[in-house]
Amino acid sequence: MSFKKLLIALYLLVFCFSFAETHEGTAETAKDEKYNPVPFIMHHISDAHNWHLWGEGHNSVGISLPVILWDNGLKVFSSEKFGHEEEKVAEVDGSFYKVHHNKIYSTNAAGDLEMHDGHPTNAQPLDFSITKVVAQMILAAVILLIIGFASAASYKKSQVPSGIAKFIEPIVVFVRDDIALQNIGSVRYRKYVPYLVTLFLFIWVLNILGLLPGAANTTGNIAFTMVLAVFTLLIVNLSGRKTYWMHMFDPLGSNMPFAGKILVYIILVPVELLGIITKPFALMIRLFANMTAGHIIIMSLIALIFIMQTYAITPVSLGLSLFIYVLEVLVAALQAYIFTMLTALFIGSAVEEPHHDH
Repeated sequence: MSFKKLLIALYLLVFCFSFAETHEGTAETAKDEKYNPVPFIMHHISDAHNWHLWGEGHNSVGISLPVILWDNGLKVFSSEKFGHEEEKVAEVDGSFYKVHHNKIYSTNAAGDLEMHDGHPTNAQPLDFSITKVVAQMILAAVILLIIGFASAASYKKSQVPSGIAKFIEPIVVFVRDDIALQNIGSVRYRKYVPYLVTLFLFIWVLNILGLLPGAANTTGNIAFTMVLAVFTLLIVNLSGRKTYWMHMFDPLGSNMPFAGKILVYIILVPVELLGIITKPFALMIRLFANMTAGHIIIMSLIALIFIMQTYAITPVSLGLSLFIYVLEVLVAALQAYIFTMLTALFIGSAVEEPHHDH
């Protein structure tokens, strides 16, 4: 446990130095002005076309990612053309592009953006780029593939797990017995176990990666959580049995004549159908909000040092940040569990066996 605390303390120390380095010039030139941490926080939790690690300006260190655009043909180039701060105009095959708030717009050679109500009106090419969030998703997928193949190799040698398989087997058994079996039922749970295990591990790994210095806030990206929610929406409704759909369109069953149910169904049936959308929507918002909030709170607590412009607040700031960071490690696993458990619960309601009246 002491080793884990040391790693967490080192992370906060590195983050503080990075935070201080980022705004050192601002503090020197505008001591009387109150420091505004919002731009830095929003930059940290938002996506980008390059993977910034540390430093600012010419001293910044990062990874250039591939930009893939469809604009009268396919255009592929490195995000290095935009510069480390994404302030440059990129020229590709006679076309010019500029990044504004993490979106790419077509511009002229000077990079002029025509603004209306604070938003550019320039044309936007179709963007299929490997952004920081996408790159971290690929990294998480590679990690899971390595773990999966290593675990499979372990079982080929012996039925007794060894190495990484000792860590993975309890997780798989937990998802199978305590999530899938309990919520879906013993008849059909097995076919959904691979998806639920993958879902749990993928979210958990991404949550942990998001807590590392310089990492992307993947699970705090609304587009990512929306895709996971759409997967749940499709699986639940494509798996739905006759009783599931009858509950949607005829929830009162044969308890009363249909003529007597028409007025009730004018309200009840739309509400039941709305539940098809609201369930995965709740999944999407829950994961996105919880992971984003954790990042914002940690950075806001560290920003107190620069807002108050005194080192006296440092022990309180770092102490609270350390507490929230440890909490975030627990939340990383908890949110993966909740998302997977609710997905299994929704699947279970769709494939539930009909209840016979006695």
